[in-house]
Amino acid sequence: MIDRTDLRERPEEVRDALENRGADVDLETILERDERWRELKARGDDLRHERNEVSERIGQLKQDGEDERAQEAIERSQSLKAEIEEVESEAKRLEADLEEAMLEIPQIPDDSVPVGEDEADNVEHRRHGFEDRRELPETVVPHYDLGEELDIIDEARGAKTTGAGFYFLKGDGARLEHALIQFMMDVHREQGYVDLFPPVPVSSESMRGTGQLPKFADDAYRLGGSNAEPYEDEDLWLCPTAEVPVTNMYAEDILLSDDLPLKHQAYTPNFRREAGEHGTETRGIVRVHQFNKVELVNFVEPESSYDRLETLLDEAEEVLRRLELPYRILELCTGDLTFASAKTYDIEVWAPADDMPDGPEEGGRWLEVSSASNFEDFQARRAGLRYRPERHESAEYLHTLNASGLALPRVMVAILEYYQNDDGTVTVPEALRPYMDGQELIEGHEKVGEAAVGAGERE
Repeated sequence: MIDRTDLRERPEEVRDALENRGADVDLETILERDERWRELKARGDDLRHERNEVSERIGQLKQDGEDERAQEAIERSQSLKAEIEEVESEAKRLEADLEEAMLEIPQIPDDSVPVGEDEADNVEHRRHGFEDRRELPETVVPHYDLGEELDIIDEARGAKTTGAGFYFLKGDGARLEHALIQFMMDVHREQGYVDLFPPVPVSSESMRGTGQLPKFADDAYRLGGSNAEPYEDEDLWLCPTAEVPVTNMYAEDILLSDDLPLKHQAYTPNFRREAGEHGTETRGIVRVHQFNKVELVNFVEPESSYDRLETLLDEAEEVLRRLELPYRILELCTGDLTFASAKTYDIEVWAPADDMPDGPEEGGRWLEVSSASNFEDFQARRAGLRYRPERHESAEYLHTLNASGLALPRVMVAILEYYQNDDGTVTVPEALRPYMDGQELIEGHEKVGEAAVGAGERE
């Protein structure tokens, strides 16, 4: 969350920044509550000070034999105690209201972020590998048709066993997925990342710590009961991104400057309802409810976080460079930033099959496979992530960053479309062949069951 003192001292700057984000936040009410809270805190301090003085006077009056005045002081002390309790109760209620309201305020964008309303105002920085891309078939088959023809992606049976937005990977499709996970983790291990295998269920407290709650509850899967009313003894969500457990593993800890920068990578399956995306991407695996991802999470000292963001971006890009997939880098505008981000770069891979309105002139479309973001101290304040610059100094909030390294379904889409051949096979990218026992081609599998038999051949 943002710093309440910061909001109090420069409300106009915060208001302007939130307007640039397109955020609808009632700052006036929050500031009024904060002012009333501070008045109550000051009033409580004054009352406690007076009661301490009265308590000291009672003993002296009794010692001097002034029983009547001592009784008046006792009655005043009792009156002050009741008033203190009333003031503190109201201050506590206001504090809770303020904390809830502050959780709804998004991060303030860094001054370097371009101002804009939505994704149309994002700024393309550069492209890689697009000009010298490989020769493609005259007609590139979309991944959903190709995956079905090769029998390596089975959406129908995924929908049958679980529901729309879930799918099976089969044979070489599953092998390719496993290869991608191991390949990505090997790349990032070379870059100094420490492997983690975190819990998949996460608590509401952890979800609040990274900013998924309360804003995005409708997009997450809650375990036990509905999103509104979990089972009494359960407060768990299916992990929407490994960012949540990995960031929160140090919640309320105090790290040392010698520990930083701290770099973790984690593979997890991720689960999202995509509640706001009904009716979009109904075919294929571009937008699904369960997907695999390797996540990169960094904990750094504040003064180094923007240099680290540029390096983090390069570390995520390295996966696509080695896979030799064309991609581009976008800097997100203020209106397209995620809730917790102060600055974000998106990495978008090129999928050549679909001729989309926002795609390149040559056809195809760009698919986001990573967002490299600097959250500054936004998550650190929510989760209690601190460090000591020196062992004898007071603890301060550190900065957190993360990036996908990468999200797998869309990388799979790009490989199937970019590396397909005229005969319907798919060339395995050279970087992945050691992870697939040297296999160079995905040629497909024989389908099974009556569904694989032509209607005229069925008995």
